Amino acid sequence: MLCIFFAQTSNGVKIIVKAKPGSKEDKIEKIDQSNYIVYVKAPPIDGKANAAIIKLLADYFDISQSLIEIISGYTARVKVIEINN
Repeated sequence: MLCIFFAQTSNGVKIIVKAKPGSKEDKIEKIDQSNYIVYVKAPPIDGKANAAIIKLLADYFDISQSLIEIISGYTARVKVIEINN
């Protein structure tokens, strides 16, 4: 179960992402305003899944990848991600 978490920061917002690496397709499922499930084909090896998650989120929000940062959960399935403006 994902927690309800939404934090406005001075740089942007923080969201909770539940990662599903090794999926059949790349897609994002929005649970609510601040919780997302991100399915990526990339395996959770050597940061490949994290890179794929950042790329997919950048496409989803139509922003540059450089504006997205994993704040915590780099090696976990549940991640806190900051989207800067």
